[in-house]
Amino acid sequence: MFGIGGGELILILFVVLMLFGSDKIPDIARTMGKAMAQLKNATNDIKSEIQKGAEANGLDSKSITDITGNINQEISKAKENLLNDVTPVIENAKIDIENVETIENEGPIKRQS
Repeated sequence: MFGIGGGELILILFVVLMLFGSDKIPDIARTMGKAMAQLKNATNDIKSEIQKGAEANGLDSKSITDITGNINQEISKAKENLLNDVTPVIENAKIDIENVETIENEGPIKRQS
């Protein structure tokens, strides 16, 4: 539950008991329960509005799945194209680095002023 262990929960309850007293805890719990219910109802309302809007625009769960599948395919193609374009550049950079290392092994590199 929210990553809180038993000991931590007992400590929190003890602090709440010390701060508010035993007579106000039921009121606080009731208020928190109502707030949680309102939050749940609000999220359900938002979900239903989004779903109604999607259906009004001709989108259903199958078409959304198809669209996301197409997007994933396009991303994969773009990734492959990018790798194909970048690989020669990387290979040339490796060759240039190897050339610099061989120059360093031949002697010191002098700075040009």
